[in-house]
Amino acid sequence: MTKQEASEKYRIPVDILDEYEAWNLCDEVKKVMGVWQYDDTDLERLSMILTLHDTGFEKQEIEQYMRLYLKGDETAAERMRILKQKRRRTLDEIHFQEKCLENLDYLRYKTQKEY
Repeated sequence: MTKQEASEKYRIPVDILDEYEAWNLCDEVKKVMGVWQYDDTDLERLSMILTLHDTGFEKQEIEQYMRLYLKGDETAAERMRILKQKRRRTLDEIHFQEKCLENLDYLRYKTQKEY
């Protein structure tokens, strides 16, 4: 399956496919007549990349995580450390946003009383 076909069929942005190709995460040459060909393994990896992207991972973090993932079970502890760290940062962001909402609600309450 070509890049365009994969993008259209699975709704994967082309820029993410470009990054995937640039990271050389495949074990073998995947080009036919100069065009990258995607198989089921690629699509599974791309699914994980999209999940990491959607949860707020930056490009370099995704690449690092995927390189560890491809090394197998020996990197499970390091991958778990990365996921726990990202989870902590996400919770911190959520708590910060909750505090912002509380402050906004307080200001709305004060302003409404002035009407």
